[in-house]
Amino acid sequence: MMRQIIQIHRRLASTLFYPSAAASALAVLLVIGRSLMSGVLGPRFLIWNLILAWMPYLMSLWVESAARRSWWRALLPGVLWLLFLPNAPYIMTDFIHLEWMGFVWWYDLGMLMAFAWAGCLLGVASLYIVQRVVRERLGAALSWAFVLASCGLSGLGIYFGRFLRWNSWDVLFSPRGLAHDLWHILSDPAHYPQMIGVSGLFACFLALGYLTLTAVRRA
Repeated sequence: MMRQIIQIHRRLASTLFYPSAAASALAVLLVIGRSLMSGVLGPRFLIWNLILAWMPYLMSLWVESAARRSWWRALLPGVLWLLFLPNAPYIMTDFIHLEWMGFVWWYDLGMLMAFAWAGCLLGVASLYIVQRVVRERLGAALSWAFVLASCGLSGLGIYFGRFLRWNSWDVLFSPRGLAHDLWHILSDPAHYPQMIGVSGLFACFLALGYLTLTAVRRA
C-alpha cells in the first residue's frame, strides 16, 4: 500500500500536478472570495475556462498511458490533446474583461493573474508530458521540433478562439464553418498582421514558459 502511494506521488510530482492544482485552487478561491465580498456570483466564465485548461493536461496523461502499450493507441488522445492545448494559455486573453468587471481593480487583476498563471502552467505541464513521449519514440531533436510546432499551433488556436470565437470541439462538430473562416482569413492579407501578431505573441509566451520549466528541472 505504501509503495503504491509513493508511486502515485512520484507520478503526480513528475507531471507537475501539485503546482497546477495549487494554482487552480488559488484562482477558484479568489472567485469565491470575490463572490462573498461583492454579494454577486463571481465571473463563472473563468471557472469554465479553467476547466477547459485542465483538458490538455488530462489528455496528456492519456497520451502517456496509451503510449506505454503501443504508439498507435496514443494517436487519438494525441490529436485531442493538440486540439485542447490552446485552451490553457487562452486564459491570458481574459484580461480584456478587467475593464468591465467592476469590483476592486487590484483584486480583479490579481484574480485574472491567478487564472492566467494556472492556465499557462497547465499548458506547459501537458506539453512537457507529451514531449517525453515523443522523445522516447522519435528522439530529442524531433521532440523539440514538436514542441515548437505545438506552440505555434496553440498560438493560432488562441487567435481563432478569441477573435473568431471558435472552440476546440468545433473542429469535429463544425468543420465546414471553421474551414470557411480559415479560408477567408488566408485569402485576405488584411488579416495577416493581427493573426501573425496574436498567434506569434502567445506562441512565444508558451514557448518561453516551457523553456523556463525545462531549464529549472535540469538544474
